[in-house]
Amino acid sequence: MQGFDPKFSDFPDYIIGITKEIWEDRGIATLHQYYGDEIVVRSPASVVIGNQNVIGATMATLAEFPDRELLGEDVIWSGTPEEGMLSSHRIISTATHARDGMYGTATGRKLHYRILADCHAINNQINDEWLIRDQGAIVRQMGWEPRAYAADLIAREGGPENCVQPLTPANDVEGPYKGRGNDNEWGARYGGILTRIMGADMATIERDYDRAVQTEYPGGVTGHGWGAVDQFWMGLRAAFPAAEFRIEHQIGRDDPNMCPRAAIRWSLHGKHTGWGAFGVPTGAEVYILGISHAEFGEVIGGQVSLRREFTLFDETSVWKQMLLQGAAQ
Repeated sequence: MQGFDPKFSDFPDYIIGITKEIWEDRGIATLHQYYGDEIVVRSPASVVIGNQNVIGATMATLAEFPDRELLGEDVIWSGTPEEGMLSSHRIISTATHARDGMYGTATGRKLHYRILADCHAINNQINDEWLIRDQGAIVRQMGWEPRAYAADLIAREGGPENCVQPLTPANDVEGPYKGRGNDNEWGARYGGILTRIMGADMATIERDYDRAVQTEYPGGVTGHGWGAVDQFWMGLRAAFPAAEFRIEHQIGRDDPNMCPRAAIRWSLHGKHTGWGAFGVPTGAEVYILGISHAEFGEVIGGQVSLRREFTLFDETSVWKQMLLQGAAQ
Protein backbone atom coordinates (compact mmCIF):
# COMPACT_ATOMS: atom_id res chain seq x y z
CA MET A 1 0.00 0.00 0.00
CA GLN A 2 2.76 2.44 -0.99
CA GLY A 3 1.57 6.03 -0.59
CA PHE A 4 -1.37 5.08 1.66
CA ASP A 5 -1.83 5.46 5.39
CA PRO A 6 -0.17 2.42 7.06
CA LYS A 7 -3.23 1.87 9.25
CA PHE A 8 -4.89 0.26 6.20
CA SER A 9 -3.77 -3.33 5.59
CA ASP A 10 -4.88 -3.47 1.95
CA PHE A 11 -7.05 -1.64 -0.58
CA PRO A 12 -10.41 -3.13 0.51
CA ASP A 13 -9.53 -2.13 4.09
CA TYR A 14 -8.88 1.42 2.88
CA ILE A 15 -12.17 1.66 0.96
CA ILE A 16 -14.33 0.14 3.70
CA GLY A 17 -12.43 1.99 6.43
CA ILE A 18 -12.70 5.51 5.02
CA THR A 19 -16.37 4.95 4.15
CA LYS A 20 -17.13 4.22 7.80
CA GLU A 21 -14.87 7.02 8.99
CA ILE A 22 -16.58 9.62 6.78
CA TRP A 23 -20.23 8.60 7.15
CA GLU A 24 -20.71 6.75 10.44
CA ASP A 25 -17.90 8.24 12.54
CA ARG A 26 -18.85 11.74 11.31
CA GLY A 27 -15.35 12.36 10.00
CA ILE A 28 -16.70 14.55 7.21
CA ALA A 29 -13.65 16.80 7.51
CA THR A 30 -11.46 13.83 6.52
CA LEU A 31 -12.81 14.31 2.99
CA HIS A 32 -10.20 17.07 2.74
CA GLN A 33 -7.64 14.30 3.23
CA TYR A 34 -9.24 11.38 1.40
CA TYR A 35 -10.79 13.16 -1.62
CA GLY A 36 -8.97 15.21 -4.23
CA ASP A 37 -9.74 18.93 -4.47
CA GLU A 38 -10.99 18.56 -8.07
CA ILE A 39 -12.61 15.15 -7.75
CA VAL A 40 -15.33 14.27 -10.26
CA VAL A 41 -18.25 12.31 -8.77
CA ARG A 42 -20.72 11.04 -11.33
CA SER A 43 -24.06 9.60 -10.33
CA PRO A 44 -26.99 8.99 -12.67
CA ALA A 45 -28.66 12.02 -11.07
CA SER A 46 -25.87 14.56 -11.61
CA VAL A 47 -22.18 15.36 -12.00
CA VAL A 48 -20.53 16.90 -8.94
CA ILE A 49 -17.11 18.51 -9.31
CA GLY A 50 -14.84 19.44 -6.44
CA ASN A 51 -14.38 18.23 -2.89
CA GLN A 52 -16.23 21.17 -1.37
CA ASN A 53 -19.40 20.20 -3.25
CA VAL A 54 -18.96 16.57 -2.15
CA ILE A 55 -18.72 17.70 1.47
CA GLY A 56 -21.91 19.74 1.09
CA ALA A 57 -23.79 16.80 -0.43
CA THR A 58 -22.53 14.47 2.31
CA MET A 59 -23.74 16.80 5.06
CA ALA A 60 -27.13 17.19 3.38
CA THR A 61 -27.57 13.41 3.21
CA LEU A 62 -26.59 12.94 6.87
CA ALA A 63 -28.94 15.75 7.91
CA GLU A 64 -31.83 13.90 6.25
CA PHE A 65 -30.70 10.39 7.33
CA PRO A 66 -28.80 10.92 10.61
CA ASP A 67 -28.49 7.22 11.54
CA ARG A 68 -27.23 6.05 8.14
CA GLU A 69 -24.98 2.98 8.10
CA LEU A 70 -22.94 1.69 5.15
CA LEU A 71 -22.12 -2.00 5.36
CA GLY A 72 -19.42 -3.07 2.90
CA GLU A 73 -20.34 -6.38 1.24
CA ASP A 74 -17.41 -6.56 -1.16
CA VAL A 75 -14.63 -4.60 -2.84
CA ILE A 76 -13.64 -5.86 -6.29
CA TRP A 77 -10.54 -3.99 -7.45
CA SER A 78 -7.74 -3.65 -9.95
CA GLY A 79 -4.47 -1.74 -10.32
CA THR A 80 -1.48 -1.11 -8.05
CA PRO A 81 -0.75 1.44 -5.31
CA GLU A 82 2.03 2.92 -7.43
CA GLU A 83 -0.10 3.46 -10.54
CA GLY A 84 -3.49 3.87 -8.86
CA MET A 85 -6.28 1.44 -7.99
CA LEU A 86 -9.95 1.24 -8.95
CA SER A 87 -12.37 -0.22 -6.42
CA SER A 88 -15.89 -1.39 -7.15
CA HIS A 89 -17.46 -1.24 -3.70
CA ARG A 90 -20.79 -2.93 -2.99
CA ILE A 91 -22.63 -1.59 0.04
CA ILE A 92 -25.85 -2.26 1.91
CA SER A 93 -27.08 0.97 3.48
CA THR A 94 -29.60 1.28 6.28
CA ALA A 95 -31.11 4.62 7.30
CA THR A 96 -34.16 6.32 8.74
CA HIS A 97 -35.76 9.14 6.74
CA ALA A 98 -35.87 11.30 9.86
CA ARG A 99 -35.78 14.85 8.50
CA ASP A 100 -36.94 16.83 5.48
CA GLY A 101 -34.56 17.07 2.54
CA MET A 102 -33.98 16.00 -1.04
CA TYR A 103 -36.54 13.20 -0.68
CA GLY A 104 -39.22 15.58 0.57
CA THR A 105 -41.01 15.69 3.90
CA ALA A 106 -39.62 13.25 6.45
CA THR A 107 -41.53 9.97 6.43
CA GLY A 108 -39.88 8.24 9.39
CA ARG A 109 -39.48 5.18 7.19
CA LYS A 110 -36.66 2.69 7.85
CA LEU A 111 -34.77 2.13 4.61
CA HIS A 112 -32.60 -0.70 3.32
CA TYR A 113 -30.93 -0.45 -0.08
CA ARG A 114 -27.76 -1.15 -2.03
CA ILE A 115 -25.08 1.13 -3.44
CA LEU A 116 -22.37 0.37 -5.99
CA ALA A 117 -19.45 2.79 -6.23
CA ASP A 118 -16.37 2.73 -8.45
CA CYS A 119 -13.55 4.85 -6.99
CA HIS A 120 -10.03 5.54 -8.26
CA ALA A 121 -7.44 6.12 -5.54
CA ILE A 122 -3.74 6.95 -5.50
CA ASN A 123 -1.53 8.35 -2.72
CA ASN A 124 -4.23 7.90 -0.07
CA GLN A 125 -6.75 9.97 -2.03
CA ILE A 126 -9.78 9.31 -4.23
CA ASN A 127 -9.86 11.54 -7.31
CA ASP A 128 -12.48 9.97 -9.60
CA GLU A 129 -15.81 8.27 -8.79
CA TRP A 130 -18.90 6.65 -10.33
CA LEU A 131 -21.71 6.21 -7.77
CA ILE A 132 -25.06 4.44 -8.12
CA ARG A 133 -27.61 4.29 -5.32
CA ASP A 134 -30.69 2.12 -5.69
CA GLN A 135 -33.00 5.11 -5.92
CA GLY A 136 -35.87 2.86 -6.99
CA ALA A 137 -35.65 0.97 -3.69
CA ILE A 138 -35.28 4.18 -1.67
CA VAL A 139 -38.31 6.00 -3.03
CA ARG A 140 -40.56 2.92 -3.06
CA GLN A 141 -39.89 2.43 0.66
CA MET A 142 -41.02 6.04 1.15
CA GLY A 143 -44.28 5.40 -0.69
CA TRP A 144 -43.35 6.79 -4.13
CA GLU A 145 -43.16 5.17 -7.54
CA PRO A 146 -39.95 6.19 -9.37
CA ARG A 147 -41.80 8.05 -12.14
CA ALA A 148 -43.88 10.09 -9.69
CA TYR A 149 -40.82 10.86 -7.59
CA ALA A 150 -38.92 12.09 -10.68
CA ALA A 151 -41.82 14.37 -11.66
CA ASP A 152 -42.05 15.78 -8.13
CA LEU A 153 -38.28 16.32 -8.01
CA ILE A 154 -38.34 18.27 -11.27
CA ALA A 155 -41.02 20.54 -9.82
CA ARG A 156 -39.18 21.01 -6.49
CA GLU A 157 -35.96 21.87 -8.33
CA GLY A 158 -37.65 24.68 -10.24
CA GLY A 159 -39.05 23.01 -13.32
CA PRO A 160 -37.49 21.54 -16.48
CA GLU A 161 -35.40 24.64 -17.25
CA ASN A 162 -33.85 24.94 -13.79
CA CYS A 163 -33.69 21.42 -12.38
CA VAL A 164 -30.50 19.42 -11.91
CA GLN A 165 -29.71 17.59 -15.15
CA PRO A 166 -29.12 13.82 -15.02
CA LEU A 167 -25.81 12.39 -16.20
CA THR A 168 -25.44 12.06 -19.98
CA PRO A 169 -22.40 11.93 -22.28
CA ALA A 170 -23.03 15.60 -23.03
CA ASN A 171 -22.47 16.76 -19.43
CA ASP A 172 -20.02 14.09 -18.26
CA VAL A 173 -16.58 15.34 -17.24
CA GLU A 174 -13.38 13.43 -17.91
CA GLY A 175 -11.45 12.73 -14.74
CA PRO A 176 -7.89 11.57 -14.15
CA TYR A 177 -8.62 7.84 -14.32
CA LYS A 178 -8.19 6.42 -17.83
CA GLY A 179 -7.95 2.70 -17.00
CA ARG A 180 -10.26 -0.03 -18.26
CA GLY A 181 -9.71 -2.61 -15.50
CA ASN A 182 -7.75 -5.82 -15.84
CA ASP A 183 -7.58 -8.91 -18.06
CA ASN A 184 -8.56 -11.49 -15.44
CA GLU A 185 -10.57 -14.39 -16.86
CA TRP A 186 -13.61 -13.82 -14.60
CA GLY A 187 -14.08 -10.25 -15.74
CA ALA A 188 -13.78 -11.41 -19.33
CA ARG A 189 -16.28 -14.20 -18.71
CA TYR A 190 -18.84 -11.85 -17.17
CA GLY A 191 -18.27 -9.17 -19.80
CA GLY A 192 -18.97 -11.79 -22.46
CA ILE A 193 -22.20 -12.86 -20.73
CA LEU A 194 -23.55 -9.31 -20.55
CA THR A 195 -22.52 -8.58 -24.12
CA ARG A 196 -24.36 -11.67 -25.36
CA ILE A 197 -27.49 -10.77 -23.38
CA MET A 198 -27.48 -7.24 -24.77
CA GLY A 199 -27.02 -8.77 -28.23
CA ALA A 200 -30.33 -10.65 -27.72
CA ASP A 201 -28.70 -14.03 -27.03
CA MET A 202 -30.97 -14.71 -24.06
CA ALA A 203 -30.16 -18.43 -24.25
CA THR A 204 -26.85 -17.56 -22.61
CA ILE A 205 -28.76 -17.27 -19.32
CA GLU A 206 -29.41 -21.01 -19.11
CA ARG A 207 -25.91 -21.76 -20.40
CA ASP A 208 -23.96 -19.50 -18.03
CA TYR A 209 -26.07 -18.87 -14.92
CA ASP A 210 -26.62 -21.45 -12.21
CA ARG A 211 -30.16 -22.77 -12.17
CA ALA A 212 -30.44 -21.57 -8.55
CA VAL A 213 -28.78 -18.19 -9.19
CA GLN A 214 -29.60 -15.44 -6.67
CA THR A 215 -30.16 -12.01 -8.19
CA GLU A 216 -30.30 -8.50 -6.67
CA TYR A 217 -31.70 -5.90 -9.07
CA PRO A 218 -32.88 -2.24 -9.01
CA GLY A 219 -35.84 -1.53 -6.77
CA GLY A 220 -34.46 -3.84 -4.08
CA VAL A 221 -35.75 -6.82 -6.04
CA THR A 222 -34.33 -10.21 -5.00
CA GLY A 223 -34.84 -13.12 -7.38
CA HIS A 224 -33.87 -16.75 -7.80
CA GLY A 225 -33.45 -18.85 -10.90
CA TRP A 226 -33.17 -18.29 -14.63
CA GLY A 227 -36.60 -16.65 -14.87
CA ALA A 228 -35.57 -13.72 -12.65
CA VAL A 229 -32.48 -13.08 -14.79
CA ASP A 230 -34.44 -13.28 -18.03
CA GLN A 231 -37.22 -11.00 -16.77
CA PHE A 232 -34.81 -8.28 -15.65
CA TRP A 233 -32.43 -8.15 -18.62
CA MET A 234 -35.20 -8.76 -21.18
CA GLY A 235 -37.29 -5.93 -19.73
CA LEU A 236 -34.38 -3.50 -19.84
CA ARG A 237 -33.23 -4.38 -23.33
CA ALA A 238 -36.78 -4.48 -24.71
CA ALA A 239 -37.33 -0.87 -23.59
CA PHE A 240 -34.20 0.30 -25.44
CA PRO A 241 -33.82 -2.24 -28.26
CA ALA A 242 -31.54 -0.13 -30.47
CA ALA A 243 -29.52 1.56 -27.69
CA GLU A 244 -25.75 1.15 -27.70
CA PHE A 245 -24.44 -1.11 -24.92
CA ARG A 246 -20.86 -0.45 -23.86
CA ILE A 247 -18.61 -2.03 -21.26
CA GLU A 248 -16.83 0.95 -19.71
CA HIS A 249 -14.75 -0.90 -17.12
CA GLN A 250 -14.11 -4.59 -16.39
CA ILE A 251 -12.47 -6.28 -13.39
CA GLY A 252 -12.04 -9.93 -12.45
CA ARG A 253 -10.63 -11.19 -9.15
CA ASP A 254 -9.27 -14.44 -7.70
CA ASP A 255 -8.72 -13.87 -3.99
CA PRO A 256 -7.96 -16.32 -1.16
CA ASN A 257 -11.05 -17.44 0.75
CA MET A 258 -13.35 -15.73 -1.77
CA CYS A 259 -15.20 -17.09 -4.78
CA PRO A 260 -14.14 -15.84 -8.24
CA ARG A 261 -15.78 -12.44 -8.82
CA ALA A 262 -16.23 -9.80 -11.48
CA ALA A 263 -17.28 -6.14 -11.58
CA ILE A 264 -18.50 -4.48 -14.78
CA ARG A 265 -19.38 -0.81 -15.23
CA TRP A 266 -21.50 -0.41 -18.34
CA SER A 267 -23.69 2.05 -20.17
CA LEU A 268 -26.78 1.87 -22.36
CA HIS A 269 -27.43 4.91 -24.54
CA GLY A 270 -30.26 5.33 -27.00
CA LYS A 271 -33.96 5.96 -27.50
CA HIS A 272 -36.85 4.54 -25.54
CA THR A 273 -38.60 2.91 -28.49
CA GLY A 274 -39.76 -0.41 -27.09
CA TRP A 275 -42.27 -1.87 -24.67
CA GLY A 276 -40.39 -3.12 -21.65
CA ALA A 277 -39.41 -2.08 -18.13
CA PHE A 278 -40.41 1.57 -18.69
CA GLY A 279 -43.87 1.20 -20.16
CA VAL A 280 -45.22 3.07 -23.18
CA PRO A 281 -42.38 3.97 -25.59
CA THR A 282 -41.67 7.70 -25.43
CA GLY A 283 -38.93 8.05 -28.03
CA ALA A 284 -36.84 9.91 -25.45
CA GLU A 285 -33.07 9.62 -25.63
CA VAL A 286 -31.84 8.04 -22.41
CA TYR A 287 -28.41 7.38 -20.93
CA ILE A 288 -28.19 4.61 -18.33
CA LEU A 289 -25.09 4.11 -16.19
CA GLY A 290 -25.00 0.66 -14.63
CA ILE A 291 -22.68 -1.38 -12.43
CA SER A 292 -22.91 -5.16 -12.07
CA HIS A 293 -21.13 -7.63 -9.80
CA ALA A 294 -21.04 -11.38 -10.32
CA GLU A 295 -19.89 -14.32 -8.22
CA PHE A 296 -18.97 -17.63 -9.86
CA GLY A 297 -18.74 -21.14 -8.49
CA GLU A 298 -18.96 -24.85 -9.16
CA VAL A 299 -21.59 -26.86 -7.31
CA ILE A 300 -21.44 -29.77 -9.75
CA GLY A 301 -17.91 -30.76 -10.72
CA GLY A 302 -16.85 -29.28 -14.06
CA GLN A 303 -19.87 -26.96 -14.29
CA VAL A 304 -18.72 -23.44 -13.44
CA SER A 305 -21.63 -21.01 -13.42
CA LEU A 306 -22.67 -17.53 -12.33
CA ARG A 307 -24.21 -18.05 -8.89
CA ARG A 308 -24.97 -14.52 -7.64
CA GLU A 309 -25.53 -11.32 -9.61
CA PHE A 310 -25.92 -7.74 -8.35
CA THR A 311 -26.90 -4.96 -10.77
CA LEU A 312 -27.84 -1.35 -10.15
CA PHE A 313 -28.96 1.59 -12.21
CA ASP A 314 -31.11 4.54 -11.14
CA GLU A 315 -34.72 4.15 -12.28
CA THR A 316 -35.62 7.67 -11.12
CA SER A 317 -32.97 9.23 -13.36
CA VAL A 318 -34.24 7.26 -16.35
CA TRP A 319 -37.74 8.63 -15.70
CA LYS A 320 -36.37 12.14 -15.15
CA GLN A 321 -34.69 12.09 -18.56
CA MET A 322 -37.90 10.94 -20.22
CA LEU A 323 -40.05 13.50 -18.38
CA LEU A 324 -37.66 16.32 -19.30
CA GLN A 325 -38.12 15.35 -22.94
CA GLY A 326 -41.88 15.65 -22.77
CA ALA A 327 -43.12 12.26 -21.64
CA ALA A 328 -46.59 12.69 -20.13
CA GLN A 329 -46.48 13.09 -16.36
